[in-house]
Amino acid sequence: MEAYVRNHSVKSGNAKQNFSEINPFPHLFTIGPANRDHEVAIRCGIAVFVPLLTLLLLDRIDLAIFASFGAFTAIYGRNLDHGPRLQMQLRVGLLMTVLLLLANIAGRNGISERENAWALVGCTTVVAGVVAVIAAYWQLRPTGSLFQIFAFAAVASVPAQPPFIDAAITTVATVVFALLIGVSSRVLFPKRRKPFQWPKPQVFSRAQRIQIWRNGAWHFVAAGAAGAIAILLSPVFEMQHNYWAMVAAVVPIVGHSTSYRISRGLQRVIGTLFGLILVALLLLLDLEPWQLILIIAVLQFGAEMLVARSYMIAQVVITPLALMATVLASSAGPVALDNAQILKDRAIETAIGSTGGVICVLLPWAWRKWVLCSDNPTQSIDLREEDS
Repeated sequence: MEAYVRNHSVKSGNAKQNFSEINPFPHLFTIGPANRDHEVAIRCGIAVFVPLLTLLLLDRIDLAIFASFGAFTAIYGRNLDHGPRLQMQLRVGLLMTVLLLLANIAGRNGISERENAWALVGCTTVVAGVVAVIAAYWQLRPTGSLFQIFAFAAVASVPAQPPFIDAAITTVATVVFALLIGVSSRVLFPKRRKPFQWPKPQVFSRAQRIQIWRNGAWHFVAAGAAGAIAILLSPVFEMQHNYWAMVAAVVPIVGHSTSYRISRGLQRVIGTLFGLILVALLLLLDLEPWQLILIIAVLQFGAEMLVARSYMIAQVVITPLALMATVLASSAGPVALDNAQILKDRAIETAIGSTGGVICVLLPWAWRKWVLCSDNPTQSIDLREEDS
């Protein structure tokens, strides 16, 4: 009897410990401290506003999507000193330029949501895995390949691709502008200027390299699975933006613990649903392009003010930011945007992608638990390595 009670207590304790490792709710309502968020928010707001306004004045809103994604360069290196920030943003700018131009080429050759959804998912899946590895080796912050997945798939899916040279000039000019903004405080506030130091190359151990490639593999699996499921469910839900599921799928892959990663997936869904309410209200206003540009800049500012403190609250702003940018880009295209369609697609595909990403987080966690609960954990791990 005593043995039964003791075993029951041990099992109960293990169950509580296991749940605590995957419990997403403590992270759900946590708000981090402020950390000079207004500085990066101002930089990012200006980085997207000026290029978009310039394109509007030049009557080239068809290039807005290249400027919007090129401006993402300003997001990286949030609170780093100027040397490390410039190095990081140079790398991101180069990476984003290459991807945007490859997406332009892909779209011209029929690799898009409308013409060949499976090919687009395949190419974007490769982008997800490769960029995740590059981001880890380059120590990019934010890490992962979320922005690059979104950029590649969205640009490739543009119905009427602009000339390659125009896309290239717009992207490079926006990236250079973002780089200048990133170091502008050295001129604007010379008294606060620190000595410019270029960071030393990072040296990775064998264990770190294995983890980097493993992380890239999970980005590949999560994005690919989410994209495939979204395509298969498209006839059921009549969805037209399957890559949104791929974007949502990689969100839970990034994080310092299993519970935090699961929480990110849940926060993505909840924040998106509330954000769609704001999107619906904005769509009712039938805004002019100049108004859309102003709102996009304000939303970009708000997103950077919130994203490092609460991912869920930030999603309430990020969702309309992404969709208003989509509305602006489509205003110059031949295909009219269905407002109800994008609201429905965003909700369903975010749920699909986040669910898939959470499953990808739970699988290795469950495997580790199974190995540790076996009679001989070391032997189980050895057998796994032999089988592989």
